[in-house]
Amino acid sequence: MTAQPLAADIQASVTPRPERQLLRLLGPAFVAAIAYVDPGNVAANLSAGAKYGYLLVWVLVLANAMAVLVQYLSAKLGLVTGRTLPEILGDRLPRPARLLYWAQAEVTVAATDLAEVIGGAIALEILLGLPLPVGGVLVGVLSTAMLEIHSRRGQRAFERLVIGLLVVIAIGFAGGLLVSPVNWSGAAGGLIPRLDGAPTVLLAAGMIGATVMPHAVYLHSGLVRDRHGHRDDPRRTRRLLKVTGYDVVGALVVAGGVNVAMLLLAAAALPGAPGVDTIQGAARAITANLGVVPGLVFGVGLLASGLASTSVGSHAGAAVMDGLLHVRVPLLVRRVATLVPALIVLALGVDPTWALVLTQVVLSVGIPFVLVPLVWYTSRRRVMGDFANGPALRAASTAVCVAVAALNVLLILMVVT
Repeated sequence: MTAQPLAADIQASVTPRPERQLLRLLGPAFVAAIAYVDPGNVAANLSAGAKYGYLLVWVLVLANAMAVLVQYLSAKLGLVTGRTLPEILGDRLPRPARLLYWAQAEVTVAATDLAEVIGGAIALEILLGLPLPVGGVLVGVLSTAMLEIHSRRGQRAFERLVIGLLVVIAIGFAGGLLVSPVNWSGAAGGLIPRLDGAPTVLLAAGMIGATVMPHAVYLHSGLVRDRHGHRDDPRRTRRLLKVTGYDVVGALVVAGGVNVAMLLLAAAALPGAPGVDTIQGAARAITANLGVVPGLVFGVGLLASGLASTSVGSHAGAAVMDGLLHVRVPLLVRRVATLVPALIVLALGVDPTWALVLTQVVLSVGIPFVLVPLVWYTSRRRVMGDFANGPALRAASTAVCVAVAALNVLLILMVVT
């Protein structure tokens, strides 16, 4: 005669704990991580590797560690409070301040979208020889179709699509390593922090200061809230925070690995190659030095990067407007509205590399506006209760906030001067 199962065992079989369904709970951080492999990162990483070899590998490792902490805090805020960062700000700021804050947030999201559309258009120029304005239109059409999947089939389907594109990005940007003579001892030596004159200071500031993307921070708190919901259950929250830690670390290890792979590829295959300060020039150099197939694979990765990044950026813009103004605009409407400025820039024949640099400067201005309230609110017991940042986490997050903000100020000054 078999023993009757305990009630607790029955309950566990019906509603498995988050740890028992880890793979099903992963995903939100991988959507946010797309911001860390966008076309702006591609340009900086290839330029750093081609010009200075393995010197700045440590910069990418440090930047990725900072990003892990920032994205975890954003996800933690959403899980514990059941509110997104824009919603919390919208509830606490007076109307004039709220409108000003929304305006700067929208500018940073628009700058992000501009960079992603330009990157996708450059990819289509590399792959198919299409003029940049035509490529921009196609990127807009394809990204609109991606957002339609989110609208019709929900967040889980959108996450799967973005994760699939992240895999394509990883293959596209890291595939060249298979045919590149990487000096692994030199790459290991690049983990030792050091610089070589003012140009490397500018590159390092750009790589660290522009790593943390405002729209990824705004969005992540909403992604985890929408995926997991919110209940006033401390035990459940602790378990979900543990799972979220795995999600963030896993996603940013992938994104950070892709960035390091790009730098290693450029250091191994493109040292001293002309024109690598532009994405088109880097693509031509990859084809000339490694062959047609690696060049095409790189172009496919760049296209996937632009499509995924611009779709995620549109999603973030909708979350910002909803949270700060309590106005909901369909994602497709936002997609069209933010696509127009990018198409105008491309139609006017503006140098795409210069436009990418300008978007990075705009993003640098917006970084303190998102990091300061994130660190502040996640450290306040009135907001987070018992889940408020402890002394060690508070000190680390404050240090990252100050460092990233300072580096962005340095980046702006160096670009201007």
